[in-house]
Amino acid sequence: MNWFIYVKFAVNKLSNLNMNKNIFLLLLTCCPLAVFANRTITVSVTNPMNIARADVPIIINLAPYGTVCSALVTQNGQEIPCQLDDLDKNETFDELCFLADLDKKEKKEYTVTLLDEGEPRPYPARVYAEMVLANTKDKTLKKNQQNNYIESLTARGDAAYTYNVQHHHGVDFESELNGIRIYFDERQTLDLYGKFKKQLELKETQFYTDEDQKARGYGDDVLWVGQTFGLGAFRGWDGQQPTHVKPVKTRTQRIISYGPLRTIVEVIDQGWQAPSGNLSPLNPKLSPLNMTLRYVQYAGHRDTDVEVMFNKDVSDYRFSTGIINVKGSEEFSDKHGLRACWGTDYPSTDTLKWKRETVGLAVLVPQQNIVSEEPANKDNYTYVLKVNGRQMNYKVTYTSANETFGYHSAKEWFDYLKAWRKEVESPVVITIR
Repeated sequence: MNWFIYVKFAVNKLSNLNMNKNIFLLLLTCCPLAVFANRTITVSVTNPMNIARADVPIIINLAPYGTVCSALVTQNGQEIPCQLDDLDKNETFDELCFLADLDKKEKKEYTVTLLDEGEPRPYPARVYAEMVLANTKDKTLKKNQQNNYIESLTARGDAAYTYNVQHHHGVDFESELNGIRIYFDERQTLDLYGKFKKQLELKETQFYTDEDQKARGYGDDVLWVGQTFGLGAFRGWDGQQPTHVKPVKTRTQRIISYGPLRTIVEVIDQGWQAPSGNLSPLNPKLSPLNMTLRYVQYAGHRDTDVEVMFNKDVSDYRFSTGIINVKGSEEFSDKHGLRACWGTDYPSTDTLKWKRETVGLAVLVPQQNIVSEEPANKDNYTYVLKVNGRQMNYKVTYTSANETFGYHSAKEWFDYLKAWRKEVESPVVITIR
């Protein structure tokens, strides 16, 4: 029964019992669960493109629906995996996520039932995220494995060497197609794991593949990042070059969601004394910032969403992002925010063997956030950025030539990126009733 009709019916019945209607309505206002018991909504999803699309994220804001403890999503009577996420960690679910498969120009309707009791329904994991402390003394573990799992870690800004606090140097996450770790230091660089097969691997390899795992077709670290952007790290800009995220009062990494359909991790920098980028000569030293970088990885995706959020308007600052200039790489730019490369180099020394690795990298930045596209130098392909207000979003993606399912030449990679951009800029149309 529609909740408004239910309320009207209840008010009329209580009126016949001579109960004050205003008192009853006040009780309903104070006790919304009496109104929002179990709710069912219909979600229509339309693909505007003339191509089939798989694993399209559908996100439902739960704020209008009161308290939600569990949910069920069906399409033509078939149960569809879904996920509930508590984004601000206040023990209340904020969003519902499910993934849609759509043929070209197809429209599908999904029935979503929101329940105010129970627990989220379990589904097979298609993503994974992990934080683990280094130096576990457990002889039952393999050489490169650790098991001191944590969910959040904060270091003071004067901590000596946070890079080695975590086993794989920072939080990592993956879909079936990719694997990324974010360094827990002032670089906050995204480093990459290349796969041969579409599968989850990081729980077993923890970014350090052993001989047995390698023989079974597991992937490995495929990129050397050094002081560069790696894959799309977000940094400051001093007017001439990118700057690391320092000094800060504290630096935090935490996992917001483990899956099964998307993993969400955050990097939080409190009290960052970011440079102004020579933008404000009358105010060369701007006040410190609090910045949150949120990375969202969806199942079935090789691309990763990056959300950059500040505690205040940062229009008077300049920032930067980009990708590493892999040695001898071939560059691609569409001059409208999509910049990529294809190249081959030795990865870092912590890989299993010193085999040269070929990768394709890309960053996609909204045109309205671009101040300039800097010429390539020996380290990076750089964008200088502005944030209009308090938030901006962009995307990063990559491929490893090791993939049996991916791309194996610069032409294939750049052609894929052009098609990928069209999909990004043609979102599905979602209506809720």
